[in-house]
Order: sequence, then structure tokens, then C-alpha cells
Amino acid sequence: MSAPPSPEEKRYLLAEGDRDEDELVKEPESPGIELEEITLAEPGLDLDGMSRSELVADAVAFCERAGLMEHVKDFRHGALLAYGDTTNLTMAERRALQREKTHKWDQPFMVYYIAICAAMAAVVQGMDEAVVNGAQIFYYDYFGISNPNNDQTIAMIQGLINSAPYLCCFLLSCWLTEPLNHRLGRRGTIFFACVVTGLFSLLEASTQTWQQLFVVRLILGIGIGPKSATAPVFAAECAPSRIRGALVMQWQMWTAFGIALGDLVSYLFVNSNPATAWRYILGSTCIAPAIVCCMIFLAPESPRWCMLHNRPRDAYKAMLRLRRVPLQAARDIYIMERQLAAEREMQRGGWKRMVRDLFMVGRVRRAAIPSGILMFLQQFCGVNVIAYYSSQIFVEGGFSRQAAMLTTLGTGVVNWLFAIPAIYTIDTFGRRSLLLFTFPFMSVCLLITGFGFTLPEGTGRLGVVASGLYLFMVFYSPGEGPVPFTYSAEAFPLYIRDFGMSYATAVCWAFNFVLAITFPPMLASFKPLGAFSWYAGWCLAGWVLVFLFVPETKARSLEELDVVFSVPTGQHASWQVRNAMQKLGLRQSQRPLKPLYDLDDGA
Repeated sequence: MSAPPSPEEKRYLLAEGDRDEDELVKEPESPGIELEEITLAEPGLDLDGMSRSELVADAVAFCERAGLMEHVKDFRHGALLAYGDTTNLTMAERRALQREKTHKWDQPFMVYYIAICAAMAAVVQGMDEAVVNGAQIFYYDYFGISNPNNDQTIAMIQGLINSAPYLCCFLLSCWLTEPLNHRLGRRGTIFFACVVTGLFSLLEASTQTWQQLFVVRLILGIGIGPKSATAPVFAAECAPSRIRGALVMQWQMWTAFGIALGDLVSYLFVNSNPATAWRYILGSTCIAPAIVCCMIFLAPESPRWCMLHNRPRDAYKAMLRLRRVPLQAARDIYIMERQLAAEREMQRGGWKRMVRDLFMVGRVRRAAIPSGILMFLQQFCGVNVIAYYSSQIFVEGGFSRQAAMLTTLGTGVVNWLFAIPAIYTIDTFGRRSLLLFTFPFMSVCLLITGFGFTLPEGTGRLGVVASGLYLFMVFYSPGEGPVPFTYSAEAFPLYIRDFGMSYATAVCWAFNFVLAITFPPMLASFKPLGAFSWYAGWCLAGWVLVFLFVPETKARSLEELDVVFSVPTGQHASWQVRNAMQKLGLRQSQRPLKPLYDLDDGA
């Protein structure tokens, strides 16, 4: 704990309009609360040796610049709190800070409301991805592009239609994220994206040729890209660091729910008129975007976005709705101001500067590398083969349409249910540990699925295939499902976060497009066993890539992440190899390795 303030320093705290000295110094302690036990949600800042008096003067100067002088007393004490000084707190503030440590889920309703908004945007995403799985069984026949003879040209047309939104995402719409966020904010960008997806979902259902469907689905991607990049960032910027992972991963969990919901809609229409069933399936995705549009403007704008755009009064007003007491809000706003002060010079230069920094600035590059790896692996682990094509695979494998739809629905439900444990595990076991544990099992499950297709009909083929897919989802859902978007949303510095998330989601959708357009020809050439074995191999490769190149980020504040990503990539990989060899007894020297990061926990 910091030393008590000197009489001279105390005069800064007890200036005109501040708290009464008796309240600050002589207030009795609350039973069961020891001030020394308080651990702040954000660690003390590195303030270049500033004294308490200089720190308070800096907080006052910030209030003057920001037009927040009526809240100056909270910012004085918030600045000291950011520094690590926990003296001179009221009883309500002490209780709030203690509960910040001991009851991490005790947060204002608005924190969870923003997570719900992001979750509903994810439902939109999941349905947009999943409904094509069931609809294609009908519209291939309607448009005359079914492929009983495994014609490669027809297979490419099928893949092009299904992959059209993701082509738009990585070529255009993901890169619209930064300018849209700059002009519209987080809330406005999500609103815009949901309007686009809702409108073009209806247009999908009214197309008359496969060319029209391709064009409409291509434009649908304008709504998918910015939404997928913005909603996780919105949740990450509003969540306290101790539960940030759990709230941000709601994106993937509720994307899984949206996929299951899309599969359910497909199953409900499986016995309908084939000429119209696919229209109802595709058109059903207009409902969820309308709900998000109604919800989003009841939430405050991201305080970090407001601070980035020189709107500190709006940032503080929003933060008051996201923290229990004004002192916590003032502390977090002051921390943002200090971080931005170091980054503002980097904000100049526009797109050229950001593109250069993404690859040339070590701190940013080391966030971009693991973010790109995880987004790539989310596609090439094979999950969207199941999400986009499982119904068609099952039908071509001899299953009835109803059995194919029911099995596909089961994968969606399992995907969602087993994402629920990740709410707790992602901030306890950590991002990296979950991935290292689940990737080998995912590989085995895909091999089981592929070999299941080689069994003759009537020998349990459906059971083996379904079991392989369901077990794959059991391991995918708490690992490679939620981690990539959570990781990318928190890894980049604030000044380049929008552009960094644009890059990460562009990588995701680029390989999503590659997967979607290549799988029909791959299936025609290599059959299910070869296709699923290909992605099983990538799951094993993914384990190696995560082990070497993906640092852990769980429960780290934004400032601690600067330390984590300051370690060169080669040094991180080398340390992980040597540490593993030591644990396995393969190194001659058994002296403990020097910690990889210079942090209090010795990580």
C-alpha cells in the first residue's frame, strides 16, 4: 500500500469543493474490509515518477480541458487510485473496490446489457451463416445447379453462391469498419450493419436466378463484415478487465446459437413446398436484425471510443453507467486519457500510418500475428464445412433430407450448449490453454467423421458420422470457437484497434471464402474421407502454431498487454519450447527459466 499523503500533499486533496477531512481520514473502517487487501481491477499506472501533487495537478488539468470541473474531486482521487494509492476513500468506494476484487460478476446492469446487444448481433451473424446450409438443398434444384455427376463447374458455382458474402467481407466490408466507426461510433456501425443484413435477407428470398442470388448475397457481406468487427470490440471496451473475456466471447457463443436457430428454421421447412421452402428459410433472417436495431441505441456509446474522438464528457457520462461508483468511472477515464496521451502521436497519418504500423511497429505486429493465426484456424479447423455444407454432404451420402436436417440441427445445438462453459473457462484456464487442449481432440473427431462415411449403409454410418461431428463441436465450442474474436478484440492498442480488428476479421472472412468456395470441388474429388482428413491435419498444425506464436491474454489489463506483446515473437516461441522441454525432463539444466514477462505475477 502507498504511504499516507504528507500534510502538503493533503492540501491538494482537500482543496475547495473536495471532501471533508473528517470523512477522508477519520471515518471508521467497515467490518471485514481491510484497505490493504484491496486489489484494483486496473493496476497502478507507470506515471514516470510523478509525485502525488503532480498527479493531482494533472487530473485537475484534464478536468479543465475536458470541461469536467464539477467532477474534479472524483478525478483527483481516481488519478491517485490509478497510481495505486488507496488512501482517503469513502466507505461506499471502499466497498465497491473490494467487491471489484471479490465479486467480479457484480457489475451494473448496463455492462450486461451491452453484452446482450453484442450477443443479439451475433445471433444475426449465425443465422446469416447457417440458413444457406438448409436452403441450398432446395435452391440447387430450383436454379438447376444440382450436381449428381460431380461436375467441377457446377461445384464452383455452388461454392461461389454460398461464399459470396465472405468474398465481400475480406475485399471490402471489413475495411469499412474503421471509417464507419469513425463517423457512426460503435452503436451506429452495428445499427447500419443490421439494417443492411435485414434488408438483403428479404431480397435473398425474392431472387429468381442463381446470378441474382449471388449478387444479393455479395452485397449482404457489407453488413456482415463491420458487424463482426465492431460488436466484440464494443463489448471489450465496456467490460471490466476481470470479466472481459467472458463477455466478449458471448459473440461466438451466440453466433453458435444463431447457427442452431438457422438450422432449426431449415428443419421446420424441410417438408414444405420445395419451390418456396428456401425462400422462407433465407427470409427468416430479417427478424433478428430488427431486434438489434431497436436495442442498440438504449446502450451508451463506448467510453473508449468517446475518448478517442475527444469527447471526454460523453465518455465519463457513459462510464458512470458502467461502473458502481463515480470514483471507479473517474479512475478508468483517467487511465484511458493517460494511455491515449502516449498514443495520440501515432494516430496521425491516417490509413497509410495504420497499415505501416500493423507490420512495422513491434507491439502492433505481435498482436496482429496471433490474431491472424487464430482467425485463419477458426476457418481451417473445418467448422464451417459443417455449418455451410453438412446437409448437402449428408444427402449425397445417402441420408434422407429430414435426417440430414436433423443431424445438422444437432450440431448447431451442441455447438451452442458447449460454448456456455467457456463463459467461466476463458478467464480462468485462459485463451491459450483452451486451444492447446482442444485442437488434438478436434482432429480426431474429424477423422472419425470422415471414416464414418466409408461404412456401408445400415451398419451404423449415421451414428458414427453424427457422433464424430457432435464431439467435434464439443471441443470446438469452448476453444477455437470463442477465442479468436475475443483475442483480437483485446490485443490491439486503442489507437489502431478498429483497423486491427478490420485486419483480423478480413483474415477470418478471406479464409472463410476460400473454404466455402473450395469445399464443393474438394468433396467431389476427394469424397468426405479426404475432405475431413484435410481439415483434421490443419487442427494438428493449429496446435503447433498456437504453442509457438500465441501469448496468453487472460485477465490482463490493456497496459499489461503492452508488456505481453513487447516480447519478440522468436523469443516467445523459444521460451515456450525450452519451458516444455524442461517440464518433460529433456533439458540438462533444470534451473527455472526467467519469467517471460516483467509482471507482478511472474508470468
